[in-house]
Amino acid sequence: MFQERTAFGPGPDYRLAPFRFSPLDDRRYVVTNDVGEHVVLSREHLVAFVQRTLPPDSPTYKALKSRHFMFDRQSRVALDLLALKYRTRAEQLAAFTGLHIFVVTLRCDHSCQYCQVSRQVEDRARFDMTREHADRALDLVFQSPSPALKIEFQGGEPLLNFGLIRHVVERALTLNQPLGRDLQFVIATNLSRLSEEMLAFCKQHGIFLSTSLDGPEALHNAQRPVRGGNSHQRTVEGIRRAREALGDQAVSALMTTTRTSLDRVEEIIDEYVHLGFHSVFLRNLSPYGFAVRGKGGQDYDVDRWIAFYQRGLAHILELNAKGYALREEFTTLLLQKLFSPQGSNYVDLQSPAGLGIGALVYNYDGAVYASDEGRMLAEMGDLSFRLGHVATDGHAALLTSETLLAHLSDTMPEGVPMCSDCAFLPLCGADPVFHRATQGDAVGHKAFSAFCKKQMAVLRHLITLLEDDPPARETLLGWL
Repeated sequence: MFQERTAFGPGPDYRLAPFRFSPLDDRRYVVTNDVGEHVVLSREHLVAFVQRTLPPDSPTYKALKSRHFMFDRQSRVALDLLALKYRTRAEQLAAFTGLHIFVVTLRCDHSCQYCQVSRQVEDRARFDMTREHADRALDLVFQSPSPALKIEFQGGEPLLNFGLIRHVVERALTLNQPLGRDLQFVIATNLSRLSEEMLAFCKQHGIFLSTSLDGPEALHNAQRPVRGGNSHQRTVEGIRRAREALGDQAVSALMTTTRTSLDRVEEIIDEYVHLGFHSVFLRNLSPYGFAVRGKGGQDYDVDRWIAFYQRGLAHILELNAKGYALREEFTTLLLQKLFSPQGSNYVDLQSPAGLGIGALVYNYDGAVYASDEGRMLAEMGDLSFRLGHVATDGHAALLTSETLLAHLSDTMPEGVPMCSDCAFLPLCGADPVFHRATQGDAVGHKAFSAFCKKQMAVLRHLITLLEDDPPARETLLGWL
């Protein structure tokens, strides 16, 4: 029997797909689903949506339907699309561990007041990784099923053990020849020991360099003192030489926010612009290593960092409006969570946490940790995130250990109080090491969590800009 045309149009009845909501401000709510789709609704529209009284021809109805918050008698395709997007966001779990960090030494020639890795003095060679441990770690690297592998060399100052870096790179390339995986190398260095020989080796093998730049000269020198003085001058000269040898894109920089930095965000950003960088990562201080032992500014309140970040982002948007292309990296990572169907490769924004499945850390002594922060915590005497040792534990033993499985279970936010019903759940992440360090528990009490407070404040700020500031929205979306 033929039906009237109206029978095939949207009807007044619809079913709700799973969703969460949280206040954006005193007028509006952020509504999200399990795949990170989001929409901002007034209280009136949210109530109408929940009560299933939204008119089918209203813009709100159409927006919610297009983002798979509902399905009606016209089509149930929303369920299939939700399932597809959920699988896409979880694909990284199947790829498994792609980032492998080699801590080739704890020795360092700098004395950074906020150092998070509990560095050792430069002349204590017993804090170098041995070739035997490096070879065993490399064997573990290539047991990962990930099609893309990144080996990052850290310290201390890793260039103080450059001979081992050379050995690891050359052996990794040999092991990879029959496999053909996407293999990358990064050295996290202060650049002060960078020689022409090292630059030539980096150029030959496409090695990227990541350095620290805390801002203008006086601030950088105060936070990163070095024997002989003027660490800023050494860093800037190292950046110049590395760019000339490797190209601009092969050199990146990171800053760390201390108490001293909090009132100087515009100066810090301007220094990055002055040196020709087109991205800056406004990082907060982590509660590890010397950062919690000395005068490293470890005790500033998260509210002060949030204000620092918001001022910094405003300055960056202003610079973009004036014609200088500059991207804030933490913002970009969150925008990818908001708008990309792909999962995040940034360990702190993964759910479950990227412990082990996102990164493995091979310490100078052969110990294996589930994350870089877990390794830092171990230097303070807490071995909660130590998975084993390269000399005694194989790949399967490390990644099926009770230690790792228990932590991964704890970082499934769908089962964590105050996370399970939070609208920001699909946009956030989990940081069990931070909560272990600050609350003595890997899950932590979210009401007192600086991590949660930071994430929610930044996400609310970004969504407000996207909703209310068209020029800012255009710039922000251009970072994707």
